[in-house]
Amino acid sequence: MTLAPVPPGHVATIVTSLEMLAPPAPAPPPKSALRLVRWEAPVDRNRYRALFREIGSHWLWCGRLTQDDAALSAILDVATTQVWVATRRDGVAVGLLELDFAFEAVAELTYFGLVPGMTGTGHGGWLMAHALHKCWRPGISRVWVHTCDLDHPSALGFYRRHGFTPFARAVEVYEDPRHAGLYPADVAPQVPLL
Repeated sequence: MTLAPVPPGHVATIVTSLEMLAPPAPAPPPKSALRLVRWEAPVDRNRYRALFREIGSHWLWCGRLTQDDAALSAILDVATTQVWVATRRDGVAVGLLELDFAFEAVAELTYFGLVPGMTGTGHGGWLMAHALHKCWRPGISRVWVHTCDLDHPSALGFYRRHGFTPFARAVEVYEDPRHAGLYPADVAPQVPLL
């Protein structure tokens, strides 16, 4: 066994990529009081970042927070990206589904998550049913997603229960978003800030 040092101010995580090569059997989505709304381009970057931050802070999500407005718009506002948001009846956003169709015959479930308090209540299954329905459009032969060991402890099992199969694993090292000032130091206490 070899240990590789992680630089101060950084975190390391094991990323698992999973794929689905055929659509699941059609089934109605589980019942939910939520509704799914598409945020059309141009996507409000501040509103997107606020939801991304609310969902991802405990898991140290930082991918979209490190991008300036132009870079974020170049991703979210292209025709191959779809941003879907789960909302409560009062319109408050509580879930995010970002899909990427940039490569022929492939759909990437780029971001998938719910705000704290919404996990473990069945809403994830509802959102995944919608995600798979949106991903498996004509011409798609592969849907993939990735998760990491900093994500919700049930994330990997959740994806596997919904039909995804792991196909690759890698170690990712990146600047700790708390060190970079993207989150307060007391966020994600399960990951030591060094």
